[in-house]
Amino acid sequence: MPETSDEPLIKIRGLKFFRGDRAIFDGVDIDIQRGKVTAIMGPSGTGKTTLLKLIGGQLRPQAGTIHVDGQDVHKLGTRDLYRLRMRMGMLFQSGALLTDINVYDNVAYPLREHTKLPEAMIRKIVLLKLEAVGLRGARHLMPSELSGGMARRVALARAVALDPMMIMYDEPFTGQDPISMGVLVQLIRSLNDASRLTSIVVSHDVHETAAIADEIYVIAHGQVMEHGEPKVMMDSGEEWTRQFMHGLADGPVHFHYPADHLEQDLMEKRC
Repeated sequence: MPETSDEPLIKIRGLKFFRGDRAIFDGVDIDIQRGKVTAIMGPSGTGKTTLLKLIGGQLRPQAGTIHVDGQDVHKLGTRDLYRLRMRMGMLFQSGALLTDINVYDNVAYPLREHTKLPEAMIRKIVLLKLEAVGLRGARHLMPSELSGGMARRVALARAVALDPMMIMYDEPFTGQDPISMGVLVQLIRSLNDASRLTSIVVSHDVHETAAIADEIYVIAHGQVMEHGEPKVMMDSGEEWTRQFMHGLADGPVHFHYPADHLEQDLMEKRC
């Protein structure tokens, strides 16, 4: 059953997920509050995108639970999981537009696939979603004719086409120029508030993400290192968090990969 509005939309408890012997998550607890923008941050390779796949039921954990709107994701049957996924929007890191159809048809695709709405109604919805991202006038363009920033905005319009309860953003700012990045930052925040969405932003772009997030979780080494409001995280007294949030070269994350002393290596005759 759906939870009450004052309960987190997503509750993650004791999450454990391994790839071989490597612990991607080792007992992680996370709450994603309704109507908020929650950022999941950390260095590359720490499992941020993996977390989105676990929330969506694409991957199964070795232990722990993930509840989305009161439903245990990994206990759902195929049909119920399919229904839940229809309430989740996803903005992929690459945008993942269908290259053989134009902007209009890309946004219309989930409506045609998952609803029985008449084409006249689909047209109105598509135009409204494209207007929300500023690209109604580009509806006849093909994906190959779009800039990187425009393609990401079309993908966002497609992600909200079915009016989901939440949107997951996988590295939305990667590869964007400063103007496109600024537009995306503004869109994520404004769409979240105007549509009463819940947003999860996976990113390692600290400045842009902190500007729109209500709460930030920093993950590394299979653990939540720290979480809190952006200002709290920026002013954190924890050495690891401070190094990550401010991009410091010196700190717990070392520049050199572990190795023997240089002098010893230089004296060796073999690599």
